[in-house]
Amino acid sequence: MKERIITALIALALFVPIVWVGGIPFTLAIYLLATIALYEILRMKQIRLKSIPGFLALVNLYVLLLPTRFEETLIGWTGHDKMTLVFVLVFMLLLYAVLVKNTFTYDDAAFVFFGMMYIGIGFYYLIETRMDGLIYVVFALLIVWTTDSGAYFTGRRFGKKKLWPEISPNKTVEGFYGGVAAAIVFAIVLNVLFPFADSIYQLIFVTVAASIIGQFGDLAESAIKRHYHVKDSGTLLPGHGGILDRFDSLLFVIPLLHFLHFT
Repeated sequence: MKERIITALIALALFVPIVWVGGIPFTLAIYLLATIALYEILRMKQIRLKSIPGFLALVNLYVLLLPTRFEETLIGWTGHDKMTLVFVLVFMLLLYAVLVKNTFTYDDAAFVFFGMMYIGIGFYYLIETRMDGLIYVVFALLIVWTTDSGAYFTGRRFGKKKLWPEISPNKTVEGFYGGVAAAIVFAIVLNVLFPFADSIYQLIFVTVAASIIGQFGDLAESAIKRHYHVKDSGTLLPGHGGILDRFDSLLFVIPLLHFLHFT
């Protein structure tokens, strides 16, 4: 526990100022985090980032992460949007599978593409959300952190019924609801201090949806790790695991907020 707390404090001391500043520093920081996350997920299937599939995935990721306001400047000269370029690179990935006579299989290619999209979409919307305003990133982070903490402490105190033991044996139904309740309380407090929601009903609806989808995001990453017999996605954050272990919920919550037109 002590190691987790120290790591969390150091990470917050490094990450919070970058979130506050926003702009290019924040975008570059997200590119770095996404690169590490891609390395972690590829490693689960023993695919090196320093390989042709890894390089193609990285190029795909960097294109996908490109903020909307920079698209015209950086890739407008190609006459195509960034998703077209992503699909071109995907075809190159499939071509590589043919050239190496299936020592790199189509299953491998599908995993690389899935991993790149999973990480790229979530982190892309994190960049876009910060451009919409600091308060929305704070709200998203608050939902994730309070849900996680509420679920942990409620589960420890009242947890009896397992939520999804095949994927995450320690999570409980009671913790699930405790996480949602904690998120609602802290979201209302945040809105009282810094009003940003159009109505309290909208705030509660979005908070409940984000809290639930965030917990499923955590379960989704747990399912990937369990399938590939990996305890943590990485070891970068002592006591916490890797970047994917810390951002798994946020990668689901951030796109949801855009889908609900909350940012």
